[in-house]
Amino acid sequence: MKTLIEPFRIKMVESIRQTTEKERIEILKKADYNPFCIKAEDILIDFLTDSGTGAMSDRQWAAMMTGDESYAGSKSFFRFEKAVQNITGFTHIIPTHQGRAAERILFSVAVKEGDKLPSNTHFDTTRANIEFNKAEAVDMVIPEGKIPTLEHPFKGNMDLDRLSDFLEKYHENVPIGMITITNNSGGGQPVSMENIRETGRLLHKYEIPFFIDACRFAENAYFIKLREPGYQSKNVLEIAQEIFSYADGCTMSAKKDAMVNIGGFLAMNDDTMAMNARNLLILTEGFPSYGGLAGRDLDALAVGLEEVLHEDYLKYRLRTAEYMGERLTEAGIDIIRPTGGHAVYIDAKAFYPNIPASQFPGQVLCAELYRKGGIRGVEIGSVMFGRKNPNTGEEIPAEMELVRLAFPRRVYTQSHFDFAIESIIETYGEREKAKGLKITWEPPFLRHFTAKFGLVD
Repeated sequence: MKTLIEPFRIKMVESIRQTTEKERIEILKKADYNPFCIKAEDILIDFLTDSGTGAMSDRQWAAMMTGDESYAGSKSFFRFEKAVQNITGFTHIIPTHQGRAAERILFSVAVKEGDKLPSNTHFDTTRANIEFNKAEAVDMVIPEGKIPTLEHPFKGNMDLDRLSDFLEKYHENVPIGMITITNNSGGGQPVSMENIRETGRLLHKYEIPFFIDACRFAENAYFIKLREPGYQSKNVLEIAQEIFSYADGCTMSAKKDAMVNIGGFLAMNDDTMAMNARNLLILTEGFPSYGGLAGRDLDALAVGLEEVLHEDYLKYRLRTAEYMGERLTEAGIDIIRPTGGHAVYIDAKAFYPNIPASQFPGQVLCAELYRKGGIRGVEIGSVMFGRKNPNTGEEIPAEMELVRLAFPRRVYTQSHFDFAIESIIETYGEREKAKGLKITWEPPFLRHFTAKFGLVD
């Protein structure tokens, strides 16, 4: 069949409030042109994030009813632990309320001031947690990963030559190495099995632990099945198990590929590091068998980790992004190609060639998409990853100016995506009218969440 249907039936619906463009212009002004500051009830299509925004299945809701809310040693924890170990093979499974809590604990016990942590591309919270510990997050994605329109099957790959040179020079200052699958900041692009294996080999040469940011491990595994020779006959679980076999641990926001609204975990093999992590967990998150989560959340997470490996779901998931990407490309809109698994990334620099990075073209596009169609996306560019020159105070722009439209799992139908595509194309037709933005206030960390903007005169 030419038509790929959603591999689920809708059992409950949530109404969406319609707004007018006039209303949305006023809402934008009150939100200081920051999509994070717009009330959810004023959003028509919410592509801000795929983190915790998905729809849980009937099996997940049923599992929640059996949740064991015992403070210590609950049955829910052991079901969760078994599900994670079946996929990752790691010895120590430490639940947290979400991914950034896992990152904070890991870096608190493993990282000291002056350390350097390589990855393909650190995402925003990962980088912030590293920098909070006064260490340096170093990005090493392959050069192809920085060219939006270039076709490459694994644009999330680590630059192995650069990593090798880096480790030869700095290995004594590298407490752990990481890789993000899929590479969120670089367009949701996958990493090949060969690249994961070689990254682990280079790190282990210097006895450096290798950790995976595993938020979208299932999507990455399915890309490997589709694109990497030798994996077509393997199922997604087998591919995922091989991925983790090359690593020493992982962090995960379960709000992504575990398809739950809250939750995460830190997993590893090292006994001493795990003991230190659990001690900090008790201090800040909760007892090691719940880690800040209710037992029912752990049960829903265990079921989600099984459901995300279903290939009919993954085929639909990847095809959704591919479908939107094809339509936008046909309209002349530059995106990161090929499309990733969880989002479409629009090249805002190409969308607004007359708006300089200092006026944040990605943030402008986010505002314009909301004005036109009530669509909320997120800027991944100089607002999120730009820096100020410590001597002059001038903005140092990011390498790419992107807008990510991240798709909640099992939430929107094709008509929602068709509406979003039409809105983006219409916004593109009005691109000459858009004005740049300037920051009027910002916090010291993760400024994109709460910064305030105003129109450039």
